[in-house]
Amino acid sequence: MTTNMSKSKQDAAGEIRNSIHTIRGQRVLLDEDLARFYGVPVKRLNEQLRRNRQKFPADFAFQLNKKEWAALRSQTVILKDSAALRSQNATLKGGRGRHRKYAPVAFTEYGALQAANVLSSPRATAMSVFVIRAFIKLREDVATNAAILKRLAEIDKTLLTHDSALRDIYRKLLPLLAPPPEPKRREIGFHTEPEPPTQ
Repeated sequence: MTTNMSKSKQDAAGEIRNSIHTIRGQRVLLDEDLARFYGVPVKRLNEQLRRNRQKFPADFAFQLNKKEWAALRSQTVILKDSAALRSQNATLKGGRGRHRKYAPVAFTEYGALQAANVLSSPRATAMSVFVIRAFIKLREDVATNAAILKRLAEIDKTLLTHDSALRDIYRKLLPLLAPPPEPKRREIGFHTEPEPPTQ
């Protein structure tokens, strides 16, 4: 029982992580995804957003413009065949969200937490913990990747330095590695001196 429960928690965390997009340089969950995780209709989530607009400043929630929404949809179409990204794009496939009248609202980490507070449903409260953990895990992954990339750049720089030093050593050793020139051998037999040109 405990194993099944922890597995379902891992599945939920993974599904949330796969639903997070980067828009305007921020990691966000779209209203459809957040509503699904919180167990409420999208309409109710957006109603609560409108009613409590003062609790959702621009760094908590913002509506995608047409260009962002079109880019996100076209990105989804391009990536939908990729097995690794299939679950990430599940919310935008299969007709859901394609015929919306308005572009979706994007909720940042703070907006997702605030949405759980204004919805005040037990499921939203419980799921908000997973949502926040998913955002934190993504931040940690990005920090880890940045550290790895920095270390790889340092190694690359070191290798280039070593490569240059090894090239210099190779150039200096090359004459020593070449076979010595053959010594002049004494010629055998009679040799006649070439006659000087006549005048």
